[in-house]
Amino acid sequence: MKSKIERKNQKAASAKAKQTDKTVAVNKKAIFDYFFVESIEAGIALEGSEVKSVKKGDVSLRDSFCHLENGNLELKNCQITPYSKVGAFAPDPRRSRRLLLHKSQIDKLASKAAEKGFTIVPVKMYFKGRFVKVEIALAKGKKNYEKKQVIKERDISRTAEREIRGLNG
Repeated sequence: MKSKIERKNQKAASAKAKQTDKTVAVNKKAIFDYFFVESIEAGIALEGSEVKSVKKGDVSLRDSFCHLENGNLELKNCQITPYSKVGAFAPDPRRSRRLLLHKSQIDKLASKAAEKGFTIVPVKMYFKGRFVKVEIALAKGKKNYEKKQVIKERDISRTAEREIRGLNG
């Protein structure tokens, strides 16, 4: 016979296994414009109505970036559309939002971002359990010829896939 504690732990483990991370927004422009050197998961400080908007998927990470301010890492220019039923006290949709990281992680990112050509960009926003998380990456900008090379390789692979499907179909 299992004890109460063992059954409780088993239920908690199965509940954790059922939880899936729900991706809310992806910064496709950053994926195209940068090489990612290192990525880190960070929490984000949001107001209650903003969390409801994030759950609905009213988030845009396009043109957003991370900036170090007073020892804190902040997410700038991230669009979170105000929740429709919030009333008169809706927060600014493009306000700066604090990213929650350990001091050592912030110092490490700041020292690497200070090097020439490096920046910190948000890659995606998602739910992990009941918390909203942002994946940020230390990134190095791509040159125009590198972007064109990526497009060329993608087109070649697409045409090859089409030809393979045409032969098999």
